[in-house]
Amino acid sequence: MAAASNNTMIVDTPAEVLDARPGSRLMWPVEAVASILLVFVIGLLLAGVISRYVLSLPIVWIDEAASISFLWLAMLGSAIAIDRNEHLRLTIFLNLIPERGRHFVDALALLVVATVLLALIVPASQYVQEEWYVTSAALNIPMSFRASAIVAGLALMSVIAVGHAIRAATLANLAAAVAVIAALAVVGWLLSPLFLTLGYANIVIFLVGVVAVCLLLGVPIAFCFGVGTIAFIAFSTHVPMIVLVGRIDEGMSSLILLSVPIFVLLGCVLDATGMGKAIVEFMASLLGHVKAGMSYVLLGSMFLVSGISGSKVSDMATVAPALFPEMKRRGHKPKEMIALLATGAAMADTVPPSIVLIVLGSVAGVSIAALFTSGFVIAVVLLLVLAVLARWKASGESMEGVHRAPFSLVWKTLLVSAPALVLPFLIRGAVGGGVATATEVSTIAVLYALVIGALFYGGIGAKKFYAMLVETAALSGAILLILGTASAMAWALTQTGFANQLAIYMTDLPGGWFSFMLVTIAVFMVLGCVLEGLPAIVLMAPIMFPIAARLGINDVHYSMVVVTAMNIGLMAPPIGIGFYIACKIGDVSPDEAMSAIWPYLGALLAGLLLIAAVPALSVAYL
Repeated sequence: MAAASNNTMIVDTPAEVLDARPGSRLMWPVEAVASILLVFVIGLLLAGVISRYVLSLPIVWIDEAASISFLWLAMLGSAIAIDRNEHLRLTIFLNLIPERGRHFVDALALLVVATVLLALIVPASQYVQEEWYVTSAALNIPMSFRASAIVAGLALMSVIAVGHAIRAATLANLAAAVAVIAALAVVGWLLSPLFLTLGYANIVIFLVGVVAVCLLLGVPIAFCFGVGTIAFIAFSTHVPMIVLVGRIDEGMSSLILLSVPIFVLLGCVLDATGMGKAIVEFMASLLGHVKAGMSYVLLGSMFLVSGISGSKVSDMATVAPALFPEMKRRGHKPKEMIALLATGAAMADTVPPSIVLIVLGSVAGVSIAALFTSGFVIAVVLLLVLAVLARWKASGESMEGVHRAPFSLVWKTLLVSAPALVLPFLIRGAVGGGVATATEVSTIAVLYALVIGALFYGGIGAKKFYAMLVETAALSGAILLILGTASAMAWALTQTGFANQLAIYMTDLPGGWFSFMLVTIAVFMVLGCVLEGLPAIVLMAPIMFPIAARLGINDVHYSMVVVTAMNIGLMAPPIGIGFYIACKIGDVSPDEAMSAIWPYLGALLAGLLLIAAVPALSVAYL
């Protein structure tokens, strides 16, 4: 499954941890409840769509019920991800540590996770108590029923994290890790009077330094943000920790984000039914006979498949196995194929229904419909740039034995792929045209994919579908916890007044708005490398978008620049996570592929500069 592929590539976990999984038996009922909640949320949203658009009788309590179920799903999914070691983390530096030292660092990382969770349980309990006095508007029940999901999830995750640490580490490593964390906590407490006087220096110490060190140690990204923000608030401010819990809740709970797990599930359905493969085969029959034809097929398939799945990993896992054998036969070097695959995935991330665009719209307050419409066109611009480079690279391609596919084969593959081809245009048209919201369209798309998959592509067995539900819950929980802790960190950063100072500095840059665009490109390329896409957006969007607005930059235009820059960074070696995912999927050594990807990244950068310089490419048709 796509989600499994994603996390397998990103997380490099000791074999003994994966084999032991101390929380697995405990997690069986949790996985079942999370699966039921996911189905329940989809059912609620479908009922809302039917009542609103078919019966013209909107059910007012559906959004509240979906919101409550969604937070429980997110927290239980996060716990499942802890159990399965599927929280996203950076491992490139961890792998450079000698094996003996790595075991200690692994134990330290697990205990950092447990420390974050345990530090939040008491303020989360206080948050639940306060929410008891707030009553929901439609269901008329205390909001503590919803907020209690945070406490339950934190407690469950802490038990699993401690269990992993005990099972995976020696007593000596555990004792040393506990001693290190305790010593740092004591030092922070003793120095807190000094930290209170340091002002912006605390940003460098806690929100940059602590987070960076944790990233290097292989602590999952969500908990890097968590530990940095907790330390910042505890040691350098008088802000009560309950405020942090509220920021985490707010970051995870936007109704727009309801579409995230549903589009993740849609990607799994696409992968399981073979709908994406049918699209690839149609594209191959149409373009496979021309020079650089298979490169065009790869790029076109990434473009169309992305419009269904919303997941880069699902896109690459669908396209690569179908095309790489024939590309090798025609003389394409494996490293060139990986380079094209990785940059094609970066190009396709603006194609609806991109989860990145949905999250960006939620965080920055930008119209999802406008982002979907603009993203489709921007992806075409980037596709053309990559296609030009691919044609130049294919000058030595062997066309021996290659013939144009007969019309009968093209027609046959078109008929097979037609139900799948309809889906991306259905999603883009419905959201872009304002017919339905992204969340509503996501539920319709899942139902459509399941029905079409059953009728035309063999369907999905009950056991496999259950596994997809659990995997969707785990990946969605990991994503949403990152959004929650990143939102809390972004809030802490803005409360210092740093954002206002940065805005003043940026607006006075020589060169005006385009200089700011160049700074934006540099910032998001670096953050895309280190933090992966969603954390970078959640962390920086609240700071950068107001500055862009002050400079008169259209928010949709700015969004396209941000997402494209972030995706280029995501695929840029030696740190970019997406590059390593592509190498794993294509079974090519990263060292071999690294030398080939730079021209393709350069082509994407050229396209990005064009997009930044010409706002009309992003907004002329809105």
